[in-house]
Order: sequence, then structure tokens, then C-alpha cells
Amino acid sequence: MSVCDPEELRTLFLFEKLDDAQLSELCAAGRIEYVDPGPVFLEGQPATCFYVLIDGEVKLTKLSGGVEVETNRTGQRGVYAGAWTAYLGDKAEPNYNGSMYVLRRSRFLVLDAADFSRMMHAWFPMAVHLLEGAFFGGRRSNQRIAERERLVALGSLSAGLTHELNNPAAAAVRATAGLRERVAGMRHKLKMMAEGKFPTEALVHLVELQEQAAEQVAKAPDLSPLEAADREDALADWFTDEGIADGWNLAPTFVQAGLDVDWLEGVKATLQACHADVFEGAVRWLNYTIETELLLNEIVDSTGRISTLVGAAKQYSQMDRAPYQVVDLHELLDSTLVMLNRKLGDGVRVVKDYDRALPPVPCFAAELNQVWTNLIDNAVYAMGGEGTLTVRTYRENDCVAVEIGDTGPGIPEEERNRIFEPFFTTKPVGEGTGLGLDISFRIVVNKHDGDIRVDSVPGDTRFTVRLPLQPAQQAPAGS
Repeated sequence: MSVCDPEELRTLFLFEKLDDAQLSELCAAGRIEYVDPGPVFLEGQPATCFYVLIDGEVKLTKLSGGVEVETNRTGQRGVYAGAWTAYLGDKAEPNYNGSMYVLRRSRFLVLDAADFSRMMHAWFPMAVHLLEGAFFGGRRSNQRIAERERLVALGSLSAGLTHELNNPAAAAVRATAGLRERVAGMRHKLKMMAEGKFPTEALVHLVELQEQAAEQVAKAPDLSPLEAADREDALADWFTDEGIADGWNLAPTFVQAGLDVDWLEGVKATLQACHADVFEGAVRWLNYTIETELLLNEIVDSTGRISTLVGAAKQYSQMDRAPYQVVDLHELLDSTLVMLNRKLGDGVRVVKDYDRALPPVPCFAAELNQVWTNLIDNAVYAMGGEGTLTVRTYRENDCVAVEIGDTGPGIPEEERNRIFEPFFTTKPVGEGTGLGLDISFRIVVNKHDGDIRVDSVPGDTRFTVRLPLQPAQQAPAGS
């Protein structure tokens, strides 16, 4: 420790406008310290001192994904670090928001945080008020606009989900109406059968054929349009030869069930003792059976789709789940893709390259879903709705990496360094607030101690999110 010289302090840009009395008070309150190479303070420790470099060289770092990232390296006289927000009082973060290391023996003016705060309020009261207004006003504005951003995103997702739900719901309604008509037709045919027109033995065989037809529906092969058309023509000709009216209208149903002329010949052989009208009635009875099974399958598929969408929505919103939990990231990514399915449309090809060996990750799941939503939405916008969206996961040391890639035109280098800034957007006025990536950055870096970066060239833009497998600190209870 050495004597503080007011005249030396006047040579530092930070203090050049102070008067003699202020410089003397600064020297009286502070102290000159020599620091050997090594750490001066570490991120997360209580912010007790304000440091001003008189001579030497320092390095500033911040934690990202559990790894220290260098943010500045300088030997400029007068640079400062440490408890520089102490003048905000207990409203400010009480801990150092970064780390400082000395690279060669250096000399500092060191002020206790309380003394620095007192001097700021005494010497620059108006500046303190302005800084407080800028600091807290900006924070409130960010919070409110971020809330609006979330509401806008929620509205967009809700509209997409409503559209996705409407399709299977409408299909189920149509299938149910059709099923009602088929069941009514079966009741009519059942009445005809009950009038005794079918011999008892033929009726038993017909019920067995009905069971075979119903089972065959579930095993029907997938046919190309050309194959299906050929089979329909063959069946229509067979119905015409057998004197069955509107056979062309019955043929598609039997083909869809995987039934052909040979199977119908078997039906004919079973009912060979019956009148021709009875045989036609039996064919139409079987047609009703097949249509009923097909409609039931459509209802099952539609309601299953609705159930899947509701499940994806619950997974996406993390309803009825603790905010902080250990989850499979692939479930979060899949639920987000389902929620954004309408926005992806037919022009975007989705490629999933998942490392299924990845362990579960401790995280705030609902907030990570917001990150995936922002990144995927930006990727689709960048591609103009046409291209390839790649979602890749892999392990990198003690972190899990999630990569969202697109084949859009890329991000210019002059914009790449600003894309995580609040309110900076490359979208036209009215189409973006510039907070999507800022929110994503704060969720990944500040809340998860992770890292988010971008690499971009024309045709290949990749946002990579890294999340630590072991959290730096346990999430607070009830968070």
C-alpha cells in the first residue's frame, strides 16, 4: 500500500473533472493497493469494493455455461470494475457480476462500496437520479415489453393450436355423421335378414364374413393411386357382371379395406343358394360393415390426434409441473415443433438429429420452450417459409448442446454482434420487437448459467444453446 496522490488521480479520465476538495476526499476515503498477478474478485462474491486501475493490466471475465469467457483485457489507466452500481443501494445486485484478474503487477485506487455510493450521491445527485431512472426504467420497460412479447407469441401459438385442433375435430364430426348413416343402413339390412330371406346356414357364414371384413380393414395394404384405381375398375366390372347396381360406388370401399374379387367370389359361393336380391343385400351389408370400420378408424385417428396435440400443449406449457425440474430436452423440442407445426407449413422440411444417449437436464422447462420457440420462429422467418430446419442435440464436455439451424440467407457480420441486444431487430417495423433473442439470452445465460451463440454464412445459420448438466447452484425453493 502506498500514499494516494490527488494530482495523480487527476490524470485519470475518470477523475479529471473533480475539484481539489473532491480529489482530497477521494484520497482520504480510498487506498492505493498493489496487486500481484491473479484474481482480484470473482463473479458471485459480495461486491465490497470499487477498483480503478492506475497502472498495470487486467482481464475481465464472465461465466458462461460454467466456463469463464473473457470480456475485456486492457491496460488503460482509469478503467474501473467491481461494485460500480453501489450507488443504486439495495435495489442493485449485491454481488460482483463478473471476475477481474491482474495479468501483471498492477496498482489500483480502491474504494469501499459504501464510500463510493456516498460520494456519488453527494457529488452527482442529479446524475444518480438519471442513472437510477435509466437503470430501473429500462428494466421495467424490458419487463413490460417482454410480457407483451410473450402474449403475442402465446396468441400466435394459440391460433396455430386452434387450427391444428380444428382439423381432427372436424374430421371426427364428419366421420360420426357418416357413421350414423351407415348404422341406419345396417339396421335396414338387418330387418331384411330377419324376415327370413337368408337361410340360417348362409346367415351364420355371412356373420363370419362380416368379422373377416372388419379384421381385414386393420390389415389393409397401402396402395399407390394407380394400384387402387386398377383394383377399383376390376371390382366395378365384377359387380356389374353380378348384376349389382352402382357397383362403381361400392368398389372403392372394398379396395380401401384390401378386399378383392377372389374374396367376393368366396362370399358368392357361401350364399349361392340365395336369391340374387339376397346376394346383393349381403354385399351391401358387408359394404356397410367395412364403411363402419373405416369411419371408426377415422374417429380413433382424429381423437388420437387431438389427444396428442393437447399432450404437446401441456408439455409445452409445463402445466401442473414444477418450474424447475429434470427433463428430457427432446420432449421439450418435440412439443415446441408440434406447437409451431402450422407456422412450419409444407415448405419447411424438419430434420431431427437427436443424440438419444443424452441424460436429462435440470432446467426451467417452460422457459426453455420459449427459447426454442424464438429460435425456430426466427429460422422459419429467415427462410421465408421454405427450406430445411435442423434441430440437433449432442453432448459437449459437461454441457448439453441444442443446435437450431436453417438454410436462410444468413446474418450479416455487422448485425451478428448486435442480435442479442434488446430492441435490435432485422425484421421490418411492426413484425418484431427485438426482444426475442434478448429474452432467450437472459433465460439461457442468466437463469441457466448456459451459453447461446450464433454461426452464420449464407445457406447455413446455426444458433447453439449450451446448458450445463450440473447446475452451478441449486434453484431456489419455489422458483
